[in-house]
Amino acid sequence: MNITITTPALLFPAISVLFLAYTNRFLAIASRIREQHNLFNKTQSPVAKKQIESLRQRIRFIIAMQLLAVIGIIGCILAMGLIFYGVQSYGNIVFGISMVFIVLSLLASISELLISTKALNIELEDMEAK
Repeated sequence: MNITITTPALLFPAISVLFLAYTNRFLAIASRIREQHNLFNKTQSPVAKKQIESLRQRIRFIIAMQLLAVIGIIGCILAMGLIFYGVQSYGNIVFGISMVFIVLSLLASISELLISTKALNIELEDMEAK
């Protein structure tokens, strides 16, 4: 299958939205970490302590999401260059690999979402216990 130079280019609008979502997640988690830090310093709350590992895991996944997406974007740009210079077969391969990285980024996003849900359940359980 031969792809044209416009095929990888079609991903660029989606990629900007993806990065906006990832950046918003990062900013939200950074704010949450600061809140938990203040809460833990004031109260030594066991709930805040339970959240620490969850927050660490979420940060790792957000970093992985962003790195995988960047590698995917670079791959798309490289694929466009290869196609432009007439090296179609390598362009196809690089484009396929870049799609794998973007899919891995999205899977990391799902994992981060699941961890986030567990963290919210910890908060809900604490409210129910009181």
